[in-house]
Amino acid sequence: MAFYSEKVMDHFQNPRNVGEIPEADGKGEIGNPVCGDMMTFYIKVKDDKLEDVKFKTFGCGAAIAVSSMVSEMAKGKTLDEAMLITNASVAKELGGLPPNKMHCSNLGADALHKAIEDYRSKQGGK
Repeated sequence: MAFYSEKVMDHFQNPRNVGEIPEADGKGEIGNPVCGDMMTFYIKVKDDKLEDVKFKTFGCGAAIAVSSMVSEMAKGKTLDEAMLITNASVAKELGGLPPNKMHCSNLGADALHKAIEDYRSKQGGK
């Protein structure tokens, strides 16, 4: 059995920011066919900042914890700051992930980045 930090367990058992944002400014979906994890991130942008971030994740406990942590890390940041969130920074913030679960941290950051890219494409690439 994989060892999870207290922070991972907390975000898995009490995930933050779960749900959808109706009329989201940006939406990013990503999945890993190997493990079956699917993540969708929704963002609301105001004055170039992430005013709200929500997610829906179908996957293992690590995938849910990662989605929760990414949403917490991104909220209130500028779009450029949020684009700097990486798989390594997410894993570090969670107190580490087992090596076989590190791909989950990629998915969370990638889904957030896709939502921001979706928003920017709707704004004409600004």
